[in-house]
Amino acid sequence: MPPMISRAPFALLLLVSACGQTLPPRSQCEQAPQAPADTAARTQEAELAIRQIFARQAEDWNRHDAKAWVAAFSDDADFINILGTAFQGRVEIERRHAELFASIFARSRVVVTTRKVRLLGATAAIVETDYELRDYDRLPPGIQATDPDGTLRTRLKYVCELEAGSWRIVAAQNTAVLPPRAPTPERNP
Repeated sequence: MPPMISRAPFALLLLVSACGQTLPPRSQCEQAPQAPADTAARTQEAELAIRQIFARQAEDWNRHDAKAWVAAFSDDADFINILGTAFQGRVEIERRHAELFASIFARSRVVVTTRKVRLLGATAAIVETDYELRDYDRLPPGIQATDPDGTLRTRLKYVCELEAGSWRIVAAQNTAVLPPRAPTPERNP
């Protein structure tokens, strides 16, 4: 029968490796690890880069430049439009937006507000944006303006991924914000 190996020296070795060369007081090893100072800077840098993507997209939309508008999409991106139609890949997303910019949205203007960027580790993020679309010729069938002045408000949710040092949009979904409902008249009994 092989001799029993004590686990105590092995556990001590792991503890010393986890806490550094010298054994610190027990309370220091039990604390949650502190994020390196550069982690906050990297997070801030990533969020800024992602926000710039959507600021540029607003400019590209207002120039009605479909090629520039889709430049931040990955080659295999997924895009679900306001009607629920799925478009696969940057080429198809660009084609559809070029059609829109040449027709019902030829004069349109958009304001994009990036409400939230949530990093999911170092290489992925979810981004929530609000779009305000104005000056369009008409809206797609079944879609109605959100505001009395004709503004269509939508919410786009994006998934971004860091690829070769650049943030890319890998998925997007557009959802219309419905106009407020008219109050229901009260019935008298």
